[in-house]
Amino acid sequence: MNQHVTLHQVESADGTAIAVRAYESQGGGAKGSVVIGGAMGVKQAFYAPFAHWLAGQGYRVFSFDYRGMGDSRPAAHGRSLRGFDADLFQWAADFDAVIGHALQAAPGVPLYVVGHSLGAQLPGMLAHRDRIDGLVSVAAGSGYWRDNAPSLKRVALYFWYVLVPPVTALFGYFPGKRLRKVGDLPRGVMLQWRRWCLNPRYHVGAEGAAVRQQFEAVRFPMVALSITDDELMTERGTQVLVDCYANAPRRIERVAPADASARRIGHFGLFRDQFQSTLWARVAALLQGFHMNKEIA
Repeated sequence: MNQHVTLHQVESADGTAIAVRAYESQGGGAKGSVVIGGAMGVKQAFYAPFAHWLAGQGYRVFSFDYRGMGDSRPAAHGRSLRGFDADLFQWAADFDAVIGHALQAAPGVPLYVVGHSLGAQLPGMLAHRDRIDGLVSVAAGSGYWRDNAPSLKRVALYFWYVLVPPVTALFGYFPGKRLRKVGDLPRGVMLQWRRWCLNPRYHVGAEGAAVRQQFEAVRFPMVALSITDDELMTERGTQVLVDCYANAPRRIERVAPADASARRIGHFGLFRDQFQSTLWARVAALLQGFHMNKEIA
């Protein structure tokens, strides 16, 4: 099936330009739109093979980079994020802007979100949450340090208390690429994420009643794919995140490497193209399930 990819600049609420890629198949209307919300420090290019494949299944697919990241990194800042102003509320606004763009580009069809890690943590904060018809969460959960996988939990307190504050203050951003941890992140994003990860209820706890009520207002269905060999996230962490969406239809599905005849999946592996016929097909079936359930309702 012939496809084409178009590049767009979408304005966030404050006028910041967000880089978006739209994937669609030629010769036919889309049966739905899918916005891919990326993980912390992961560029949208990482999701390109999955986005191409999903477009081939009849969806119009949109990926993007949060402000300051990937193709949304202002040229004026070059290789450094020193002095670049951004926090996670602004990243949620960027996510919102992309959803608004997707709704305008393909009106009248369902809109779904595939959220990888951070990309499934933010949708409860979106102004457009009532326009979302379903969320597939991949390898996502609470980032609270006690809910981390064992190998990560052992170093979490050192990371958050000893490493992050002085390094971020010294450089004016978090130089994760240099440290081989997460990737370069704006100062405001890193320090807000730190507050979230030190709170037992993650963002809902750290930000208080306003954010908690936003999540409680969500009604779109959610299916969380929890990876059994995820090196960062535990099933408990996923449950904590899922329960933030307290009034939404929601469930967790555990995914093991054996389910895809693989030796390993891990936190990032689901988006590798070796899983087209297995895990990618499973995600597509979940999207179709959202559509079928809405028709029945």
